[in-house]
Amino acid sequence: MDMTDTSLPQPRATLMLRRLWKDHRIWMISALILIVLTISDRSQARATVIFTTDALLTTAPFLVLSIGIAAWATATGADNLIARAFTGAPALMILLAALAGGLSPFCSCGVIPLIAALLAMGVPLSAVMAFWLASPVMDPSMFVLTTGVLGLEFAIAKTLAAVGLGLIGGWAVHLMGRAGGLSDPLRDGIGNGGCGGSKVHAPKPIVWRFWFDPDRRAKFGREALNVTLFLLKWLTLAFILESLMLVFIPAENITSLLGGTGIGPIVLGTLVGVPAYLNGYAALPLVGGLIGQGMAPGAGLAFLVAGGVTSLPAAIAVWALVRPRVFILYITMSLTGAFVAGLLFQLWKFA
Repeated sequence: MDMTDTSLPQPRATLMLRRLWKDHRIWMISALILIVLTISDRSQARATVIFTTDALLTTAPFLVLSIGIAAWATATGADNLIARAFTGAPALMILLAALAGGLSPFCSCGVIPLIAALLAMGVPLSAVMAFWLASPVMDPSMFVLTTGVLGLEFAIAKTLAAVGLGLIGGWAVHLMGRAGGLSDPLRDGIGNGGCGGSKVHAPKPIVWRFWFDPDRRAKFGREALNVTLFLLKWLTLAFILESLMLVFIPAENITSLLGGTGIGPIVLGTLVGVPAYLNGYAALPLVGGLIGQGMAPGAGLAFLVAGGVTSLPAAIAVWALVRPRVFILYITMSLTGAFVAGLLFQLWKFA
């Protein structure tokens, strides 16, 4: 009886720890880093906290603007405009899909289910691929934060890279599809639409004056809170890592590895972006720190584009959704587009 009583709390405690890790693992990782720093080097822990706090305060105006944009898009229903990008002639669909992916705010949880719904409905893979490639790279919130962290020129280059990647990928898939090699792209059993499918199956009207609707006001508040917590946890971790990177990674190593004007640093930035990428928002201050230490701007852009499209969570989701040949095409287009974007930006910077 005693053994039973003492063993009962263990599964419950394990469940609580798993849930805590699932919901708050980014905060826990940041706290763990600070705890280890405090134990091993208290002065560095203090310097890291000061650096992170100053960086968050400096970025705060851009955070407020990006949070407002995301909450406004959700409350008004403006993200339903994405569905209109997938109607019309192939050339028009590819153009609008690339623009929609690169310029419009969209819930990250709805991207993969939306793509499944589009493909299941028979929307051409070319238009879907254009949106698919452009969407993770840039949106209005990301543009605002990129401007604040890396400057307006870099933000514009990243936006052009996103739209260009979508256009090139969409047209490449369109030309390949005409040869009949990309039919039936989804895996068996995929295509129920998920949380993003309703935006295509039954798009809701947009209510620009959302503040007159209590439900939409509540939705605005919930979205603002969710985005605030999301950005804070990732940016806090990113600035902590940046502070440590500035201390423990010698600038001359960065300069010799990723600096310079040749193709090598851009190739390396493209390849390193895949495993080293954390999150679209978290990567910005990290790349800013690397560029400050001598990283080539083109390599930085290639890192952000490649990492955004082919990050591990995104790649796993894509692999689970589509057949291997489409997945390979997706990865190939992502890396090639990231390299080309980085090369063009490098040529522009040093012209």
